[in-house]
Amino acid sequence: GRTGHAEIIQIEFDPGVISYSTLLEVFWAVHDPTTLNRQGADKGTQYRSVVFYHSPEQEKSAKKIMAEIDEANIWDAPIVTEITKASTFYKAEQYHQDYYNQNSEEGYCKIVINPKVIKFRKKFQHLLKQ
Repeated sequence: GRTGHAEIIQIEFDPGVISYSTLLEVFWAVHDPTTLNRQGADKGTQYRSVVFYHSPEQEKSAKKIMAEIDEANIWDAPIVTEITKASTFYKAEQYHQDYYNQNSEEGYCKIVINPKVIKFRKKFQHLLKQ
């Protein structure tokens, strides 16, 4: 919480397979983007909702989609997600790699992550590999 870093994932994708806007749609649908510096029980600036963009096109798309979602009043509060230019990405410690798949039976995974996975699978089943 003192580094200014955010706990994030960096996604490399093929726009011929999945669009950036689809990734953003999933992002804003599976987590709560209205709580400042918090995700579930985790609190601190490292848990803020943030989209890091790599190009002006990604920035424009992220801002447009966020505005559309905010205007649709999907959430009970305004979206507080930051949209920020990407800088250096630091890979997490080894014990955080593939964390959910290795620890899916732990309480945190069951309480915080499982509902998001279920929500994703229900709403975005068409995006899953068959």
